Amino acid sequence: MEKQVVKVGLMGFGTVGTGVVRIISAHQEDLQKQTGLGIEIKKVLVQDAEKARHIRSMENKLTTDPAELLEDPDIDVIVEVIGGISPAKEYILGALERGKHVVTANKDLMALHGAEILNKAQEKGCDVFYEASVAGGIPILRALVEGFSSDRITKMMGIVNGTTNYILTKMSQEGADYAEVLKEAQALGYAEADPTSDVEGFDAARKMAILATLGFRVPMKLEDVDVKGISAVSREDIAYGKQLGYEVKLLGLARRDGEAVEVSVQPTMVPKSHPLASVNGVFNAVYVHGEAVGETMFYGPGAGEMPTATAVVSDLVTVVKNMKMGVNGRGMVAPYKEKILKDDSQKLSKYFLRIVVADKRGVLAKITQMLADKNISLEQVIQQPYNNGSQAEIIMITHLSSKSDMSNVIVDMEEMEIITEVKSCYRVEGGDQQ
Repeated sequence: MEKQVVKVGLMGFGTVGTGVVRIISAHQEDLQKQTGLGIEIKKVLVQDAEKARHIRSMENKLTTDPAELLEDPDIDVIVEVIGGISPAKEYILGALERGKHVVTANKDLMALHGAEILNKAQEKGCDVFYEASVAGGIPILRALVEGFSSDRITKMMGIVNGTTNYILTKMSQEGADYAEVLKEAQALGYAEADPTSDVEGFDAARKMAILATLGFRVPMKLEDVDVKGISAVSREDIAYGKQLGYEVKLLGLARRDGEAVEVSVQPTMVPKSHPLASVNGVFNAVYVHGEAVGETMFYGPGAGEMPTATAVVSDLVTVVKNMKMGVNGRGMVAPYKEKILKDDSQKLSKYFLRIVVADKRGVLAKITQMLADKNISLEQVIQQPYNNGSQAEIIMITHLSSKSDMSNVIVDMEEMEIITEVKSCYRVEGGDQQ
């Protein structure tokens, strides 16, 4: 007899796991109508089965033994929301080996081992969906796989970390220092006690590796992403950026020119006219450029119990629909293109430079000549008194130049006697190639 109810094994009963249970419990009729099948959580894997929980209805379904989920032939789908690499990787591969479909919100795992997991899913004819791993409730991964399936994506830019976006927004709107806003973000629960993963860009880098893998169909790894965080961004940088017409955002960039790709995460000057410049607070947004469709942008909450749980349950609904139609595993596309990474001479951008110099006649002319010798010309220049007028601060926006040329310029500037300090160097979005 045809299956009437799909049984789910839920791994993890924290914030997101609780949200998943709430949605499945509250939306039974809608889920039944959408899928044609019932959805029931049969077992929940937890670390401590005796811990007091908000949802009492799951108490008799809790277990600390993963085998009760993995070895149960009645469980069709594993939903993994425990996070981390191990034992999540072993659980997911074990589930796929046994023919169970997988839904996960684990960005760390998919960024580091996504290709291996997707290949195993293809081998076993199983679904693996991980929409919640990148931008919470924003359905960006399904859009890349399905909505852009007939197009060729050339560029993706994303604000994909709510913590850093909250910090930079507050610094911009209130003129506050980084350290001050970070403490506030920690007090509000937007930043962890150890915020390194967020503020140094590693969380965003994992998400951009996932986006690039799906968008470009190449096996991008975390080490392929150039990463720079926001801990050195000052309120002066932000103020000068605003004066020149830019907002500072921690921006993930994935770009393809021909078959060569680049992926990076770094503080970036974004023109105020660009839609990403107005994405504030803890919100996320991903901008996608396709050869046929042109420019599109996806915007919404990037984290939180219910937005993330909504993405997880949406993936679960897709799995169940595929089960009903008998097409599980057929929509999975593991990376199949050769990975060709750009070298630094091929990575082109405009740059924001902020330097302190001796306040002497001819200094700017010497700096301009040095830049010209390195194939770099200037688009905008501001010169301000600094240190009670004994020095000057020069803020520059360059025309398009390569990362290698800019790296050479920084080295030369640090060796010039007339330059006291190179305070900042950031990428500028808006003048680079599509």
